Parts: sequence; structure tokens; C-alpha cells
Amino acid sequence: MTPQEFEFLCGFLHQRSGLQLTPGKEYLVTARLQPLAQRRGLGDIAALVTALRQKPPADLIQDVVEAMTTNETLFFRDKTPFEDLRCTLLPDLIEQRRAERRLRFWCAACSTGQEPYSLLMLLDESFPELVHWQVEIVATDLDTAALSRARSGLYSHLEIQRGLPIQLLIKHFQQAEGGWQIRDSHRQRISWRQLNLLEPFDALGRFDIICCRNVLIYFDEHTKRDVLNRLTDRLSADGLLLLGAAETAIGLSAKLSRVVGCKSTIYGRTTSQMARTA
Repeated sequence: MTPQEFEFLCGFLHQRSGLQLTPGKEYLVTARLQPLAQRRGLGDIAALVTALRQKPPADLIQDVVEAMTTNETLFFRDKTPFEDLRCTLLPDLIEQRRAERRLRFWCAACSTGQEPYSLLMLLDESFPELVHWQVEIVATDLDTAALSRARSGLYSHLEIQRGLPIQLLIKHFQQAEGGWQIRDSHRQRISWRQLNLLEPFDALGRFDIICCRNVLIYFDEHTKRDVLNRLTDRLSADGLLLLGAAETAIGLSAKLSRVVGCKSTIYGRTTSQMARTA
């Protein structure tokens, strides 16, 4: 791969997905795109770049973006955000919504589904009263292959061992060929949608809690600001935005303030009484 080809691919991926590649990542591009080029009958990355410079079909664009997307995830990832939700944030939010009995959650960049399923199990285990509420969980991702796996709810033994307590496995999953599958009733309670965070998402409506964790780390500063501001616009007045442990909204969005008393990276609207600058 020539420097010119790498530069083109960096610009192409940034425009299409927000992914920011830096010099030194040529090995990563080669490792992920060379097999794709061969599967598509293009032979090598040079031919792939030539195809992308022309008028590439939408499925080729999607394949390239998905090949470069990181889908690292696990059940109850980082644990602390789920503890903050269980012990403090959800009890407060439920009390605020007791009259309308309605909650909406959005797991953005949900990958293969462990995060929304973890959230669903948390709600069932710790807040049984919500069975009588209208609770909606929307899960989105750019990667259609990851979404397909999420919809299936089928996980290998190794994936199950990563973060899922045995008592939850027994209660919420059943054995299937190749691993364990979450119960059909759980899969049907989540609305799965393909979505690129760089594109408008106003049509999703407003949410009480948005999880967008370990996504911003792949964006440049301008893209982070844009995505954060648009995510904030999708929050209810006292809604909450959960970011990854290595992510921050400080210095990027004046609309958000860190929620005091939480160990994890959680923000609310600056005007919300739930959020104050830590």
C-alpha cells in the first residue's frame, strides 16, 4: 500500500464513519482490507482504492467501513456504569417518571448486542415494577453484520464468560448449537436499527438514557463535538448520557455537565437539576 493509497483510505473512512486513522496504522488497514479486496475479486488494496475512487456500489462502501470497525464488547462492560444505574440513577429517574410510567433507552454503537441485553437484564433483575411500564430500548450500530448477530442473541461460550454472571446465564439464556442464546422474549423487546452516528438521528425521538460508550475515542475533535451536541439534543430535560471510561465531554460540549456522585462517566444537560459540574 502506497502512502497515497493510505491517505485516500484515511479520508474515505473519516468521511463515511468518522474513524480517525493516524500514520503508523498502515498495518491495520492492510490486515483488514486486503482479505476484503480478495473476497470482492479485486485482488489487492490498490485495486480496492481504484474502485472506491470511482462510483463504488453502496455494498462495497459498507463492507469497507465494517471491515475497519472495532466491535470489541462484553456483558456489563466496565461494571461501574451499571452499578451507578442500579443504585442511584435509575431509582431517581423512575421516581421522576412514576406518573407517566414510560422510559426510553438508546444504546448507540451497540455492536453485537451485549450492552442492550445487559441493560435489559439489569432492568428485569433490579426493577421488576417496570414490567407494568412502557419501556423501550433502541439499539443501533453502523455495522450490519454486528447487528445481525445482536438480533440473533447467540453467543459463544467464550463471549458468555466475558462479564455474564452464571445466575443470569441460567435465568435469561438457553443452550443452543454453538453456545448460548438469549430468550426470544428478550430479543423481541429491543428495537434494532442500522445507524451511522455521522448522519441525522432526530427521527429517533428523545430518550431518558443514552449509552454511547467507547465510540468517541475513534473520532477527531470536530466530530466528537458534533456527535455530542446532537446526542444531547436527543436527551429529555433530565436525561443522562453514558460515555466510556476514557471519554469526556468536558471542553467539547457546553450543553453537558458531569453528574456528581457517579464513579463512571455520566453526563446530563447543563440546565438539568440532576447535573452539576464536578
